[in-house]
Amino acid sequence: MKASEIRGLSVAELEEKVASARAELEKMQLTHSISPLENPMKIRSTRKEIARMLTIISEKKKNEK
Repeated sequence: MKASEIRGLSVAELEEKVASARAELEKMQLTHSISPLENPMKIRSTRKEIARMLTIISEKKKNEK
């Protein structure tokens, strides 16, 4: 997801997406430790996406105050 798409979502939706992305990341890391993933860069991109969503969540919460 691009940052512009993420900014269009509400805080609740973002928190839900972060939870699902973290579950997906954990699953990918476990699978990768057992047998290599076809595309291990997907782990890195998922981590970056989670960080991007968390950053935007904190920005939105800061602006609400």
